[in-house]
Amino acid sequence: MSKLYFKYGAMGSSKTAQALMCKFNYEQKDFKVFLFKPIVDNRLQKDGKALVGSRIGLSSECIEFTKNDNFLSLAKTLNILQERNVIIIDECQFLTKEQVEQLKEISFTIPVLCYGLLTNFKTYLFEGSKRLIEIADSIKEIKSVCSCGRKAIVNARVVDGKIVDDGNEVLIGGDEKYQGMCYQCYIKAKRK
Repeated sequence: MSKLYFKYGAMGSSKTAQALMCKFNYEQKDFKVFLFKPIVDNRLQKDGKALVGSRIGLSSECIEFTKNDNFLSLAKTLNILQERNVIIIDECQFLTKEQVEQLKEISFTIPVLCYGLLTNFKTYLFEGSKRLIEIADSIKEIKSVCSCGRKAIVNARVVDGKIVDDGNEVLIGGDEKYQGMCYQCYIKAKRK
């Protein structure tokens, strides 16, 4: 049964690894998977092709999208709305509200699985994540832990070894720029 799925977690919770494992599982069952990521995530490329890659070494070619792309148009252009096709979106927090609504409509026909962050480094919902919470058929947290052992829920931005809460919402990076933390450790670190 087709649904719109939202799977979210803090930085370092293996969201991308799980998206890539999900892609592999579908492909093993002879589904065609259309893997997307936002063009703003320009960290991985190979031979001029965009890749989705996880910290544990898994990677796959993907289709990049911009905030101006219409997924209903892309679905027609790429002939996506066929039986045994699936869409997987990595870094779905960067979707616009309208794009989430387009993906919801696509999910009437084929499964759409979205993986990403829930909140930004200021602890506020991303636009795409907010709309996914509002209209996704299935919402699942991918849990990870803070260095203290509590559940990580904050995507703390680290600049020169210090936690910051000001700056642009989008700053692409991994472990060198962000740390998954519990809220208690986040507040303590911010006050230092």
